[in-house]
Amino acid sequence: MNLQSNDFELFGLAPQFAQDRSAIDARWKDLQREAHPDKFATRGAAAQRVAMQWSVRINEAYQRLKDGLKRAAYLCELHGEPVNAENNTAMATDFLLQQMQWREALEEARGAAELEQLSVQVASARREALEKCERLLDQQQDYRGAVQEVRALMFIERFASDVEAGLDRLDAADRGQ
Repeated sequence: MNLQSNDFELFGLAPQFAQDRSAIDARWKDLQREAHPDKFATRGAAAQRVAMQWSVRINEAYQRLKDGLKRAAYLCELHGEPVNAENNTAMATDFLLQQMQWREALEEARGAAELEQLSVQVASARREALEKCERLLDQQQDYRGAVQEVRALMFIERFASDVEAGLDRLDAADRGQ
């Protein structure tokens, strides 16, 4: 293993968006077994520190590879197109209008049925964005275009969390908390 390897190399995966989650999970378990600090207990403190570094590196790679949004952003970055979401917030007008409509619907939602309906819409938009990321990254190698889709997906996921929080508040209120 090489600490300088990218996440895909480390996990022995093709550097593409489409991945088999069970293969990622299985490889993570294998790598963790290989690098677990307890395996190096008899080799001294230096070997244990190196094993700990490996364990941390393996976990960081796993967190990026198992999550579609993080994996897409990582692929863009590997190909010289960092997302830079904190510096670049420009979005397509139709996407911004959709965001405004969703926000308004969330503010006006009064019950679980309305929030569930909104949750279904957002889940559908998330699936579509992930499919578009796959097309842009794996089929077209359009990393600049993928950056735009990754940024949109970031908005979608943040909004999905807001909808989920609204559902949680309703659940808590129903339980009398």
